[in-house]
Amino acid sequence: MNLPPLIQAFVLHFGEMGSRWGINRTVGQIYALLSVSPQPLCADEIVDALGISRSNVSMSLRELQAWNLVLLKHKPDDRRDFFTAPDDVWQILRTLAEERKKREIDPTLSVLRELLMQKPQGETERFAQTRMAEMHGLIEQLTNWYDDVKKLETERLSALLSLGAKVTRLLEAKDKIVSMARRKPEREEGK
Repeated sequence: MNLPPLIQAFVLHFGEMGSRWGINRTVGQIYALLSVSPQPLCADEIVDALGISRSNVSMSLRELQAWNLVLLKHKPDDRRDFFTAPDDVWQILRTLAEERKKREIDPTLSVLRELLMQKPQGETERFAQTRMAEMHGLIEQLTNWYDDVKKLETERLSALLSLGAKVTRLLEAKDKIVSMARRKPEREEGK
């Protein structure tokens, strides 16, 4: 690689992590390079920086474009395509979440719906369908939550994430208020 040590360490790490995230090493490395590059890069610059083949760079850029994780840029008087990563890390997070949902969650929900519509044959299939219904319910609940959260402005989403475990205290306080409100009519009836 033809990169400064700090950037090389970041690019290598993203390449290693890429395989754990379900993408190949080169896609991870290219994304990392584009995300820390101060200016858009063309394929030849990526080849030079990473020391990988032009065809591998082209295929990886197409995959990143399919995931909406790179932006195509043009420079005046230059016919080459230049690529950059979006600047807003929150937009990148939203894009990754949406793409993973489309590719992983939505198909799973579809299969579960189909399987739950079938008439079970015997006790084993009834048990299996019960478990599938629980899984479907949980995934659907998470999907509905995601649909609500993705509409939040970045500032609100950041505030929500910074709450962390404090959210449980809010829920506990709500439960106490509801409990007190239920007991109040009981006390009034006892008078």
